[in-house]
Amino acid sequence: MFTGIIEGTGVVKKIKKSVRSARLTVGGGKVLSGLSRGESVSVNGACLTVVEFSKTGFSADVSDETLRRTTLGALREGDPLNLERAAKFSDRIGGHLVSGHVDGVGVIRKIEPVGDSFLFFIGLNKDLLRYCIEKGSIAIDGISLTINRTNRRGIFLMIIPHTMKATTLGRKNEGDPVNVENDLVGKYVERFVQLK
Repeated sequence: MFTGIIEGTGVVKKIKKSVRSARLTVGGGKVLSGLSRGESVSVNGACLTVVEFSKTGFSADVSDETLRRTTLGALREGDPLNLERAAKFSDRIGGHLVSGHVDGVGVIRKIEPVGDSFLFFIGLNKDLLRYCIEKGSIAIDGISLTINRTNRRGIFLMIIPHTMKATTLGRKNEGDPVNVENDLVGKYVERFVQLK
């Protein structure tokens, strides 16, 4: 479980692809301190398990399912990454509960400056959009964000300067894909209603 508060950014050091999986090697700052084998790390919003680590990075195996359903399958060496270690139950939850199980991929359709901040419009398919509500929570590339408003094609997010600098959003362009994890609450409510 994660909070969606990005601890730091890293970079893809190496990708070793096999027939139906890949091993991703990540280099990155303070997230590495005290890291251990078997630990969960959110990489652009996808929960990955550390299989090897050193002072300069860690490696994680990525399944075929994750490669197909997220943006991780399109990563290249040198690409920037958002990183967050799993939350401790004693920590504050500054964002919202994020499982690290990506629901799908959206596309940044527009980035518009608004004062010092930026308004992002992210296009979503109807399967993702159905869980989005105004002022609700969503994780974009693992970042806990508040939905400003929605329309029939996607969501609008106001990104403050700190988030632009502290995450990979400041390096994104219109047309870029992003990992999307909808808020857990909406998915559970829908499931409970379906079972009645």
